[in-house]
Amino acid sequence: MPPRHPAPRRAPRRAGAHRRTRALTALGAAALIGILLAGCAGPRPLPTPTPTPTETIGATGDGVLRIGTLLPTTGDVAFIGPGMIAAVEVAVRDINAAGGVLGQPVEVLHRNSGTAEEERLEAAFADLVERGVDVIIGPATSALAERLVPLADEAGVTVISPAATYPTVRASTPAGVFFRTIPAYDQQAVAIIDALDADGVDAVALVTTGDALGLAFELAVRAALDERGMRLGAIEQLDAATNPARLAFSIAGSEPDAVILATGASLAEQNARVLTALIERGIDADALWLTAQNLVDYSAAVDAGLLEGVNGVLEGAEVSDELLARFRQSDPFLRSARFGPEAYDAVVLAALAAQLAEDDGGPSIARALAAAAGEASGIPCGSYGECLSVLETEPAIDYDGLSGPLTLDDAGDVIEGTLGLFRYTAENRVERVGELALAAR
Repeated sequence: MPPRHPAPRRAPRRAGAHRRTRALTALGAAALIGILLAGCAGPRPLPTPTPTPTETIGATGDGVLRIGTLLPTTGDVAFIGPGMIAAVEVAVRDINAAGGVLGQPVEVLHRNSGTAEEERLEAAFADLVERGVDVIIGPATSALAERLVPLADEAGVTVISPAATYPTVRASTPAGVFFRTIPAYDQQAVAIIDALDADGVDAVALVTTGDALGLAFELAVRAALDERGMRLGAIEQLDAATNPARLAFSIAGSEPDAVILATGASLAEQNARVLTALIERGIDADALWLTAQNLVDYSAAVDAGLLEGVNGVLEGAEVSDELLARFRQSDPFLRSARFGPEAYDAVVLAALAAQLAEDDGGPSIARALAAAAGEASGIPCGSYGECLSVLETEPAIDYDGLSGPLTLDDAGDVIEGTLGLFRYTAENRVERVGELALAAR
């Protein structure tokens, strides 16, 4: 502690000092009055904080929204291409009938994406870029999407796929370029676990594959179970060398309330053997769940009636006869339109995003797509024209399209929508029995 010093003695105040003190006091009082009077004249301005810089994107469009499609018309998935192409054309007509985008008609150009085994995609995309497209609808497969997105990123073109479901696309492509109007494959795990939770299921077993797709599904199952306080029992990987009887023994030994088979169509024979072995081990058919990758016709692969009651999920909205008739306005010979609703909604979302961004350029559309799909405070609307009417008086919309409710996350994935619910008949064939909701969390 520092030493104390004696306080200095106060010098006697002289008469002059006293007068100066009174003068200073008077001056202080006058200054105080001046301050008070100035305060009566109005508040003193407060300092304005410097705003935080935000990234902005300049307009890159030319005033006309051009939609390009890269969908298959050749190869082993060519059967799904015509339905999506017809849906795109119907959507463009509906948009133009409602006044177009930014006061101009939307233009559409179609090109064949081919399949992953073909070398058509890159040349077709280059041709569309040369013709000034802003948005690509497609591709229909995840393998082609992974090839396309880096090219689209470099060209400033936004990609919206109505059918590419693999979560690996999300992990391997640049952010803010790729979007989809269909739930990703691993979202099926969330919908199934939600359904099982509602039925009071506690323990779930999983059969999956050892590749990146299987791992993504497994991680989604684990996260969904943890969130709901449910238990993951046995987990097994299936490949061509797996012994189905041993796998079934391991799964049944964990005493699960339900079993999810998230395997692939390439393992169709193994899938049939595993299903048979599980049921022979005492797993009830209605406790079994299949995913989109193995939800196939097993009528020729297993004994009659074996799979009756087995459940399954499949992405893609149901196409009613009325909707199919609308799509046939563009293609009179169209027999089916799987992924047609998703393709239609992709076009509408692109148009609404351009309206919200007040620019038809690809980067601007990408920034506005989530807002076009729907915000928490948005007013619901079910068509392009209806959404435009809402925007005349309201700042935010919530587009619910032909494929159902659409909410996009920051990665461009659908986090609120629907999946088809299927069940196997006594003929071991699958039929649609309803829908499973995919709820945003």
